[in-house]
Amino acid sequence: MFDKRLLEQISEARLKVKQGEVIAYPTEAVFGLGCDPLNQQAVEHLLGLKQRPQSKGLILIAAEVNALNRFCKLHNQAWSDKVLDSWKKTDQAITWLIPKTDICPNWISGEHDSVAVRLSHHPIVQALCGDGVLVSTSANPASLSPAKNCQQVAEYFNQQVWCLEAALGGLANPSQIWDAQTDQRLR
Repeated sequence: MFDKRLLEQISEARLKVKQGEVIAYPTEAVFGLGCDPLNQQAVEHLLGLKQRPQSKGLILIAAEVNALNRFCKLHNQAWSDKVLDSWKKTDQAITWLIPKTDICPNWISGEHDSVAVRLSHHPIVQALCGDGVLVSTSANPASLSPAKNCQQVAEYFNQQVWCLEAALGGLANPSQIWDAQTDQRLR
């Protein structure tokens, strides 16, 4: 599926995340910044790079539903089937706000009782996540357009972020964000 160069980059990216670094990588529509969501220092570094307040919260992405169970109360809810069905569609990216678990750290959820989560169909993201979860936020400082390649990532963050060079997922816009409990679209 991946050539040797890309496999090496994916391995390097996974190692960097494990070591507490922030990385940039292609998502469905834009490049994302990511790190280990359970590493508070890494998340704070990511927030500093983005100039984003912790209170807003961050998106978590995964390759499989079970990886999200640690962070959100996804199953056995009136809206669970709607959320799970939306993630089966490969022609869109939908992030859902879902009630968080007690284990979900406040540095991820911000001031909210919910956490933003998404399953990704992008093969690079799936390989990066494996059976785990990554923070995923657009690769740009606040008020600037999201990066569309590693060159823009380097310009935005002055070479402070390692970037996995690969193709975007082909969608025109970043993920929609919906509140699972109210069925309200937020973005």
